[in-house]
Order: sequence, then structure tokens, then C-alpha cells
Amino acid sequence: MKKMDNTATDSWIVDNNPDSSTVKNSCHPNLKMFLAALSFAYFAKALSGSYMKSTITQLERRFDIPSYLIGIIDGSFEIGNLLVIAFVSYFCAKLHRPKIIAVGCILMSFGTFLIAMPHFIIGRYKIETSIRSSVNSTNNLSPCPASSPESLRAGDRPSILPSRGCEKESSVSMWIYVLVGNILRGIGETPVQPLGISYIDDYAQSDNAALYIGCVQTISIIGPVFGYLLGSLCAKIYVDIGYVDMETITITPGDARWVGAWWLGYLIAGAITLMSAVPFWFLPKSLPMPVEKHDTNCTPEQTRFIKDSPGLKHMFRPEEPANLHLMASEFVPTLKSLLGNPVYTIYLCVTIVQFNSLIGMVTYKPKYIEQHYGQSASKANFLMGMINIPAVALGMFSGGVVMKKYKLSIMGAAKFAFGTSLLGYFLSLLFFAMGCENAKVAGITVSYSGLGGLSYQEQSLISDCNSDCSCTSREWDPVCGENGITYVSPCLAGCNSSTGSGKNTVFNNCKCLAVANTQPGNLTASLGQCPHRDSCEKVFPYFLAMSVLSSFIISLGGTPGFMLLVRCIKPELKSLALGIHTLATRTLAGIPAPIYFGAIIDTTCLKWGYKMCGGRGACRIYDTSAYRRVYLSLTLGLRTVSFFLCILGFALIKRHIRKEEKHVLTNGSAELETLRKEENSSIHCEQFVLALDCNPDRETRL
Repeated sequence: MKKMDNTATDSWIVDNNPDSSTVKNSCHPNLKMFLAALSFAYFAKALSGSYMKSTITQLERRFDIPSYLIGIIDGSFEIGNLLVIAFVSYFCAKLHRPKIIAVGCILMSFGTFLIAMPHFIIGRYKIETSIRSSVNSTNNLSPCPASSPESLRAGDRPSILPSRGCEKESSVSMWIYVLVGNILRGIGETPVQPLGISYIDDYAQSDNAALYIGCVQTISIIGPVFGYLLGSLCAKIYVDIGYVDMETITITPGDARWVGAWWLGYLIAGAITLMSAVPFWFLPKSLPMPVEKHDTNCTPEQTRFIKDSPGLKHMFRPEEPANLHLMASEFVPTLKSLLGNPVYTIYLCVTIVQFNSLIGMVTYKPKYIEQHYGQSASKANFLMGMINIPAVALGMFSGGVVMKKYKLSIMGAAKFAFGTSLLGYFLSLLFFAMGCENAKVAGITVSYSGLGGLSYQEQSLISDCNSDCSCTSREWDPVCGENGITYVSPCLAGCNSSTGSGKNTVFNNCKCLAVANTQPGNLTASLGQCPHRDSCEKVFPYFLAMSVLSSFIISLGGTPGFMLLVRCIKPELKSLALGIHTLATRTLAGIPAPIYFGAIIDTTCLKWGYKMCGGRGACRIYDTSAYRRVYLSLTLGLRTVSFFLCILGFALIKRHIRKEEKHVLTNGSAELETLRKEENSSIHCEQFVLALDCNPDRETRL
């Protein structure tokens, strides 16, 4: 059999040891290791990405920046992807994929550490407050200082004028470090998905590939669970914990000025991401491949030899040096072939629109819970991690199980994904009915007499009850009056004295409270905003329940929709298709969606904070009704557009299926004729061999 052995191994290295692990298991041990390593890498990148989204309000307040700028920072991750995704998906797919993924994980961890750096160089966080510390422990200072002509003309109190440290603080925008770090995270994350998924699909049994990818995607969704839980934990811890006396901090985690230990989570996430790079260094460039994936690439002699070998299930592709020049010359024709597939093109359009909706919704959902339902950042992140994300993970896994159990075709997968998305869409419409009224804030949402319908202007904060005080309308130091109305500051509440210290400070003789109160007496106010009404607290559980249900239903179509992408393209274009898909969705959805969502949300801000050195800072209070309208309308409006594109997609898929069936029928007849010719030639060959057996002088070849 010497000659046949040489023929069979010209292009492939065959593993025919019946006792090897490749025979006993359909999943090679190295493939199992790769699955575990890729799952951990997905977990790590998802954890750091979700932690970034859980800290958007913390970053807004720490760096005094508006939501649209936070959107730019959040979208910088996709900018990093954009820089290298095409190169990585095409060129690196033919190199050592596990080691390239390892390098990406290291770069991700470095970027995550860089995001935390501003905390160690920016100095201590200064709370915007009108409360001045007293010399003695009784703290009996007047929040309403005597007015003077100079202060009345200036309109601002001396305590908020720019300090001497302004030039130093404003010389460097510390959020630039966060932006650059997030770009590095995006560059490092680039090879994980396209190279990892294509690696699995190349070396796994065809029947198991969908299940393996579904498992990896499911485990990746566990990452955001821990990311949001980590965000919840860090949001409870004060930003300068260990460096300040917490007894002197007068704000609570529910305050609009509170900043948690945002930097701590990035250090933890960076360490986990660095650990995820280790296993990939020990994995080979290629693995034993199932024979079923090579029958079309083998000669008839190779295929016959492989199939006749007992216990043989895998072959090894020999590692050949990569020809970069040839790869570069083939790139443009390959890209034209890919984009010439109408099913793939319409799939791209649908996912781009849906990702705009999804990314914008997820990015600002914790903030929506904070602002609309009056929850703290810590609680909003906790609810996202413990309730919403597990529902998505369960939906993704269930979708993979449905895909495998019912063996959905391309059209079946498309119908299933469309149906679940449409049902989730109708459920999401109910969110419009689960709203809360604006908080009662004197001079902003209600008048000082307690009447609603006020059109806010900065001058409306000044009233007869506080006109004797030299109050500034720029400060945000809210107090809750006994009448249930929030006042922007103790001074604007007309309070004349205070007792207690720290968080227990109580303001007395507040004249503005008497305007909205019919009962005379010493009316007091305490630190912080007044809590939301009971009616809003009753609506919130229904919002959570509907959010969980709609997230689960929509995510059911995630895995079938992803497999639709893999199946509608040629196998040799798989890695490039995944890369272009990632490039398009992140460029046209990941980058712009957080920016324009943030810009539109900024239009609903009622009261802006101000930086110590002047200039507008972060928003302190929103018009919650307007916030709900623009946030939900934009989210659901984009999904409406995607459904119209899906109708066109179904027509293209049907045409694609008919074309494939016609191709199979045509080629089937040709292949049948070829097989008959091969069968006849094999009969003649056997007769020739028998004739040779009769010749004693023949040369032995077999």
C-alpha cells in the first residue's frame, strides 16, 4: 500500500490510530480546550464592556461631561475595532489564530488598566455644595447669608467662583485617558469573535458547530451579569474611599452628585482579561478536522482510503507558510464576491438598524432606571445584572437548543428570529404606559406654591421667599422639604439656620416651604431629594417584569439569526463575512448610536451642573416624561424600520433557496454521470489488476 499512502498524505496528515482520543471523542481535546479558552475570553471582554456601560453616570459626574460625550467615549470601543477589523478578519484568519487572540486579550487588559489611570492623577473629587463646614461641632451656620449689593448684581455667591486650582485642573481633560483606553480595548477585542468562531466551525463536527457557538455566546452573556454586579458594588463605594473621612460626606448613593469607585472595577476587569490570554499560547495553529469537511477537497483515492480506514474520523491539515502577497491580491475579489451576495447584504442592513436600537437602549437603560424611577446607580446596575441579563442568556441558549433540536433550515431560522423579534417589539410598546411623573422640584417642575406646569427658566428659581438671600441659581445641593417638594439648595428654600452635621444636617425656618404649606410653624428640610411617590414605586416592578419577558423573547432569535449569517455564505468566506459583519455593525451602530442617543437625552435635561472653573457640567435632573418619550420612541422606531427590511430579506432568502436547489439538481445529474464513469473505470481497473496477477514478471506497485 506504499503508493496509496503517499497519495493520501500528499495534502493531508491522517490520524488513523484507533486508540487515539480523536477516535473516542468527536470533540478533540484541544478543541475542548479552545472552547473553554474562547468562552473565558468572551466572558472577560463582555465583563469589561458591560462594566463600562454600568459606569456611564459615574464618569459623567466625575469628569463633568454631558451624555453625548459619554456616547463618544462608549463608541470609541468600536472605533478601535474599525481600525483593524478588516485586516484581522482576512489576513489573520490564515495565520496562528489562537496566538493572535492571545495578543488581543493582552491589549484589551492594557486598555482597561489605562481607563482607570485618571483616578490616580486627577486628585480628590470635589462635591458641588453650598454647605460650608463650621468651626465648631454644632454646625449652626445660616444657609441664607445676608445679601449685599455686589452679590445681588453678580447673581452668584463668592463660594462658587473659580478657585486658584482651576488652571491646573482644566489644563488636561482626564476623560481623554478613558477614550484612548477604550480604543485600545476595541483593537484588542477585534480578533476574538471572527477568528474564534471560524476556528470552531472549521474543526468541529457540522452537527455540533451550532451548539458550540451557542454555548460560547451564552457564556459570553454571563459576563455582563458579573459586569453589572461589579458596577453595582463599586457604585456603592465612594470614589475616594480610604482617602477621605466618610463622616464628612453629605451625599448618599442616590444623589445626582454621587460618584462611586468606578476605577476599582476597571482594575479587576483588566486583571481578568489578562488571565484569559494565557490558554491561547498553548494551542496549536490547526486541529484535526472531521473528514466530512474535506471530502470535496480530496481526490477520489484519498477519500476512498480515508473512508475505508477503520476508526478514522479526523485529518490534519499540514501547516504551510502564509503567502501574504497572494492573500492581498485576492482580497478585493473576495470582498466583491461576499458583498455580491444579496442575502448577506440585506442581513447586514437589518442587523445594523437593529444594533442601533439595541446598543442605544442597553447603553442608557441603567440611566433610564435611575432618572425615571428614582433608583440609585448601584440598584440599577444590580437589577440589570441579576434580572435582565440572565433572561437574555437563557434566551440565547434556548434559541441554540431549538436550532439543533428542530434542525432549522435557513428559512426556518429567519422566520423564527423574525417572529421572536416582532413579539418582543409588541411587548415593549407597553413601556409607554409604565411611566412616572416628574419629581416636584420648586422652580423647575413646579412653582414655589406647589403648582405644576412650570416652564423652567433659570430666573424661575428666584422667588419672593428667597429674594432676601444672595442665592446662586447654578448650584445643585437639593433638600427635601416637609411638604414633599424638593428645593435646589437650602438657600433657595429660604432656610435661615441649620442643626446637626454631615448627612444628619437639618435646615430650619425655611420660608419657601411656608408658601406651599397652609400650616404655620418651623418648617424644616433635610438633605437630598424627596423620594418618588408610591404610585411610581408600584409601576416599577411591572416595568422590570415586562423588561425581562421582552428581553428573553427577543434573544430567542439571537443564535438562529447568527447561524443564518454563517449558512448564507460560502465556507471559504466565513471568516471575512463575520469580520465585515462586525465592522459594519460597530461602525454604523456601535459608534453613532450612543452618541445620538446621548445627544437626544441631553435635550431633556432641566438643570445642568457647573464645573468649578466655569462651564456646563453633568446634568442634575431630567424631564422624566420627555426622557421616556424620546428614549422609547427612538428605540422602537429603529426596530420598526428593521422589520420593513426583513420583508425584503425573506424574498431574497426564498430566491437564494430556489437558486441553490436548482444548482444542486443540475450538479446532481453531472455528479451521477461522473460516478457512473468512475464505477466503469474501476471495473476495468480491477480486470487489469487480475491480468497483472497472472504475469509472474510484473513489478509490484501496490
